[in-house]
Amino acid sequence: MSRARLAVMASTLALLAACGQGDTKSDMPPLPASATAPVTYERDIHSWAQPQIARVRHVDLDLTADFATKTLSGTATLDVTGEPGATQVILDIKNLEIRSVADDKGNALQFAFGAEDPIKGQALTVTVPAFEPGKGQKIVVTYSTRPDAAALQWLTPAQTAGGQQPFLFSQGQAILTRTWVPTQDSPGIRQTYSAKITVPEALKAVMSAEMLTPDGERAADGMHAYRFRMTNPVPPYLIALAVGDLSFASVGEGVGVWTEPSRLEAARNEFSEMRQLVDAAEALYGPYRWGRYDLLILPPSFPFGGMENPRLTFATPTVVAGDKSLVSLVAHELAHSWSGNLVTNATWADIWLNEGTTTYFENRIMEAVYGRDRAMMLQVLGWNDLQASLAEMAPLDTRLHVDLDGRDPDDGLNDIPYEKGAAFLRTIERIVGRERFDAWLKGYFERNAFRPMTAGGFLIDIRANLVRDDSALERELQLDNWVYQPGLPSNAQAPVSTALTAVDTAADAFFADKGPASAIPWSGWSTQERQHFLAWRPEGAAATRPWLTGAQLADLEASLNLRAEGNAEVLFQWLQIAVAHRYQPAVPTLERFLTSQGRRKFVLPLYTSLWGQGDWGRPIATRVYATARPGYHPVTTGSVDDVVGVPSPVAG
Repeated sequence: MSRARLAVMASTLALLAACGQGDTKSDMPPLPASATAPVTYERDIHSWAQPQIARVRHVDLDLTADFATKTLSGTATLDVTGEPGATQVILDIKNLEIRSVADDKGNALQFAFGAEDPIKGQALTVTVPAFEPGKGQKIVVTYSTRPDAAALQWLTPAQTAGGQQPFLFSQGQAILTRTWVPTQDSPGIRQTYSAKITVPEALKAVMSAEMLTPDGERAADGMHAYRFRMTNPVPPYLIALAVGDLSFASVGEGVGVWTEPSRLEAARNEFSEMRQLVDAAEALYGPYRWGRYDLLILPPSFPFGGMENPRLTFATPTVVAGDKSLVSLVAHELAHSWSGNLVTNATWADIWLNEGTTTYFENRIMEAVYGRDRAMMLQVLGWNDLQASLAEMAPLDTRLHVDLDGRDPDDGLNDIPYEKGAAFLRTIERIVGRERFDAWLKGYFERNAFRPMTAGGFLIDIRANLVRDDSALERELQLDNWVYQPGLPSNAQAPVSTALTAVDTAADAFFADKGPASAIPWSGWSTQERQHFLAWRPEGAAATRPWLTGAQLADLEASLNLRAEGNAEVLFQWLQIAVAHRYQPAVPTLERFLTSQGRRKFVLPLYTSLWGQGDWGRPIATRVYATARPGYHPVTTGSVDDVVGVPSPVAG
């Protein structure tokens, strides 16, 4: 064990002991040597931090959740190391109430706020005694969040399944952790963390960390406190918290589901095969390094399909379809335990390193557990989404390494990093062979575990460990073209699913040849086949205009029982068709869908489509958004506001 590792462990153990966490045993394996090797910090245009001078190594939170004021308040104690002689530590904050900054002995430290930036927030610059060689310091920030903190959503009891208790959850990606934790909020500055979270007695707190007090402990004023620790260093966007009326069910060794009590049985049944997914992932690319793997099903306002928070994936209830048809989302978030959580993009310009690798890995898990036919259908659906994005987006934004200067990093979250990134890895696999590719990818995770990665670093690794000076292979792979050039290189190949051939035939018969909807073999199709069918569009410019008659739309809706469709992915595809045709009978279904969940993947495209329908769609969008917006997470409203605008307050 290295001296650096011993120092980190000593600091962490001392911090835990100071917090009253006397049992320092962990269910997580020890860190590999790669985790303590020196890090070259990349300039992150979305952070004020200067980690090459002084950097946060550990965050200890002591926070109380106040549902009446919609605030978290308390302290964040930061373990910081710095270059000898350095006297300043720069943190990222946004919309925080900073009350004081001190050292761990209570001595006040000078601090100053930087100018506000609408994307990055502010720099909080703390002046400290000059760092001495080999010695760290502690900074204690006393603060509270504000009710409109962008990472936090406070839900009333009426917005939950149980209807009796409120709910709180956080969403830190990409740069929202700074709205509830004052730290260096850059994915390249990995930090361990511990926490004491005090909540009303009727509620339970869970975090993306090891739970040290499953039953909580009594606190003042009828409150309950829960303690957590994460001994693996993580990028700050993975520090996550949820508080609510939560119950747990095991679905196998080391895996389980959390959700509100009324939804627990449905979640247990839906995700009963989670252990198989973990086993398949480990068989592919090495051991799962995070201890437990649990799933938290959140209320419907959660803005994403899932969020890969370590040990505890946060997930939308829209994946609980009743038939396990959408478990690919769990496979995706699980895969992030390697690609993203273990090896992390150093900056958001290279989000493809997280999402493209994960999308590839997800598909391999699905193939291992559910068979090649299902995996190939998922590949085709993703490829089709990619083609649509390539056709719509500015060419420079179709590069994997994307320029986000002056832009919110969320602008980079689209099908390019996910699907082009996955297509890139599938291309390498096809050219070098699966066995050789798997050996390289497994080694890539091992060599770079718990470290930040750049596009350049990725290319160095693959050239050193896979290409190995083979000039012919280098030319065939076109590595630089994939990463740095727009569009798709000439060696890209579309995936083919024989299972979808019959779907294409049925789509042509109905959409192009105007056949009856009763002839569609809908009941025998999987979710992926149904998605593919409803994604049919005429070629060329006609795809932007109506292509079905009113009678055909009514036939389709009635024959396939689309008004009662419970699968969110399928319903979304149908509603896109309905909006494109200004199909009035589907408006109640559309309104119900938009007001019952806040997943941005569904919500933003539907509002965008409505807005594009001018005098028909805009009044609908404005009316529905005024009702739905209070129930959406800031991640969703931040996008939809740009389309529909912020609704005016309703006079009352």
